[in-house]
Amino acid sequence: MFSGVLKKMISIYDNPVRYILDFENDFLLINQLVGKNLSIHKIGYSCLSCSENIEIFANGFCKKCFFESPMSGDWIMKPELSKAHLGVEDRNIDYEKKIQLQSHIVYLSKTSGIKVGVTRSNNMTSRWIDQGAVEAIQLIEVPNRYLAGVAEVKLKDKFSDKTNWRKMLTSNIDESDIISDKKIAFEALGSDFEKYFKINSQLKKFNYQIQQPVESVKSVSLKKSNDVEGKLIGVKGQYLIFEDSSVFNVRSNEGFLVEISISN
Repeated sequence: MFSGVLKKMISIYDNPVRYILDFENDFLLINQLVGKNLSIHKIGYSCLSCSENIEIFANGFCKKCFFESPMSGDWIMKPELSKAHLGVEDRNIDYEKKIQLQSHIVYLSKTSGIKVGVTRSNNMTSRWIDQGAVEAIQLIEVPNRYLAGVAEVKLKDKFSDKTNWRKMLTSNIDESDIISDKKIAFEALGSDFEKYFKINSQLKKFNYQIQQPVESVKSVSLKKSNDVEGKLIGVKGQYLIFEDSSVFNVRSNEGFLVEISISN
């Protein structure tokens, strides 16, 4: 029996990608559990900001922290709203400067299809894995989050910024050519971003441990039930994939205090 607060799985770029579930006193090596039966039982909550045993509202935060913590500001999902480069505070200027005023990349990744996204340069590979990308490539590298957000907005006319998670988890990935799309992205970004172009960036590929083809999926969550269980057949993105086609998104269940038991 293992217990702890669910947080997004640690990923290690390997072939296949390796995953670790990090509890305070335990590590679960998820790849070693493929083929075994898992039972995840909710026993409480622990907000990722205040650590209180208060019902999780969204993104691992209780309702108060979701609307007040700098870790859940609107600029996180919408980088173009970043203002730290102007010295303007949203919720906590020190935290916002720390995150926003560092190198960011804008990239294309193939998840369910080709999508555009933004991440910090030092978080690039983990970000791609979290999205379940099978391929990814850098487009530009800029000095702050705001510029990355502006570039992403320009590219939304050409590319989606969303992943169809159901399609991403099945065997029906779009076969679009990401290298050709990189050229289209450069043309769309134009001269305003030309000095930031990563002309020679290399395509990165990812392989995930999945025992059998997945044709359709259905989501299960600790928000709807106190228990999630099944035979684990794979792991991709931040999803645990079970034999009965149910999938459990660890990231969307962050902040839940759980007990996990394993059997053959």
